[in-house]
Amino acid sequence: MDTWVIVLIVVVVVALLVALALAMAKRNRINGARKREQAREHLREAQLRGVQAEKEQALAEEQAARARRERAEVEERTRLAEQEARERAATAKEHASAAEQLRAKAEKLAPGLADQPGRRADRDGDGHPDGRGPGVPGPDQSTGGATRR
Repeated sequence: MDTWVIVLIVVVVVALLVALALAMAKRNRINGARKREQAREHLREAQLRGVQAEKEQALAEEQAARARRERAEVEERTRLAEQEARERAATAKEHASAAEQLRAKAEKLAPGLADQPGRRADRDGDGHPDGRGPGVPGPDQSTGGATRR
């Protein structure tokens, strides 16, 4: 084999190696660019999800605050209702005490008057405590109708 053929083969092999190296470098640059673009997309997605997470967190905190506020309002209404019930019970006790004192005074003034039936409840003077009038049966009197069992 001639020297020039060997040189030609070596030059062709070297050229092929250089072309292969250039192709590999270009492929690495393309892959690197693709990976950087993917990384940018991931960063954008992470940023969007971070904003969404912050928004959801703010909504959750707002909802919890609203629930605490509503619970406080309910507790306040309950406290006020209980206070009003205690005041009414105290007023009822005062009225009952005043009524008992008046009964005692009435008994002193006219002994035995409070013992007469129908006298204390007779409001309209007709002898019937609920104002029905004579001949009208009361709720505890039978009208003669059939009873269901």
